[in-house]
Amino acid sequence: MMEHLLAIIIAVILDYFIGDPRWLPHPVRGMGMLISYLDRRFNDGEYRKLNGILTLFIVCLVAYAVSFTFIHMSYQLSTVLGIIVESIVIFTTIATKSLKDAAYEVYIPLKQGDLVSARKQLSMIVGRDTEQLDEGEVVRGCVETVAENISDGITAPLFFALIGGGTFAFVYRAVNTCDAMLGYKNETYIDFGWASARFDDLLNFLPARITAFMIIFANVKLSPFSLKQCLKLLFRDAKKHPSPNSGWGEAAMAALLGVQLGGVNTYKGVVSVRPKLGEPLVNLRKEHICDAVNVMVRTVVAFIVLLCLGGILIEFAVTWS
Repeated sequence: MMEHLLAIIIAVILDYFIGDPRWLPHPVRGMGMLISYLDRRFNDGEYRKLNGILTLFIVCLVAYAVSFTFIHMSYQLSTVLGIIVESIVIFTTIATKSLKDAAYEVYIPLKQGDLVSARKQLSMIVGRDTEQLDEGEVVRGCVETVAENISDGITAPLFFALIGGGTFAFVYRAVNTCDAMLGYKNETYIDFGWASARFDDLLNFLPARITAFMIIFANVKLSPFSLKQCLKLLFRDAKKHPSPNSGWGEAAMAALLGVQLGGVNTYKGVVSVRPKLGEPLVNLRKEHICDAVNVMVRTVVAFIVLLCLGGILIEFAVTWS
C-alpha cells in the first residue's frame, strides 16, 4: 500500500509538470489502435453486443497483462525500480496538465477577443458543434468539460491506483478509452459499445461521487453559496444529467461557481437539450474557465490527501490484524 501511495504521488507530480508531450509515445494511443482494430474486426453481423463484450474483455486483458508484467518484474528486481515503473504507468493514466492546457487554449483566445479561435480550440475537447457558439456558450462548454473530466481523467484512475496499483489504473484507462471510442448511442455502436459504456459507468460510479464532494469541500470558501447550499444543489441537480456519473462533477462545479451549466447543444446538427444545473447568480464569463481550472487543481490535491489518509488507515488495519 505504501508503495502504491508513493507511486501515486510521483505520478501526479510528473503529470503536473510534464503532462502529455506529443513527442512521447503514449500507451493510450496503443489502446486506441487495438480498439480500432477490434472495431473493424468484430463490429458486424448478428452478434454485435456479444462481440462488444469480447472486445472489452480483450482490451482489458491486454491492458492488465502488459501493465502487470512490467510492474511485477520491476518490483522483483528492486522496490525502488518498481515504484518508479509503477509511477510511470499511473502517470500515463491521468491528465491534469493536459486538461489545464486545453482549457487555457480556449481561454487565451477569448481574452484576446478571438472568438473564432476559441470555438476551434473548444471543438478539440468537446463533441458538440461549436461554429455558432457565442462567448458564454464557449465558456460553458469548457467549464463543463473540466468539471466532467476531473473524475474521468484524474481522480478515478488515482482511486483505482490506490486499490490495485498501476495495473488497476491502467485497466481503468483501457475501459474509459473503450467507452470514449465505442460508447455511442447510434446505429453503429448501440449494441457493439453497450458493454464498454455500461462497464465504464460502473467503474466511475463511486469515484464520480467522491470527486463531486471533494470539489465542494476543497473549494467551498470560494463559492457564493454556503456548504449546505452547495450540497443541496449537488443532490438536486446531479441526477438530472443523462449520464449517471457526469452530472455529479458538473453539478458540483455549477454550485461552487454560482453559475448555470447545461442547456441546448447540437451534435452534427442534431439538437440535444440538457437539463440545467446550478443557479445563475452570475452569467458565465471567460474568467470562469480559470476558476474551473483552479478548482480542479485544489480538488486533485485534496483527493490525494484523502487517498493518503485512506491508504495509511488500510495499511495500519492490515498490520494490526
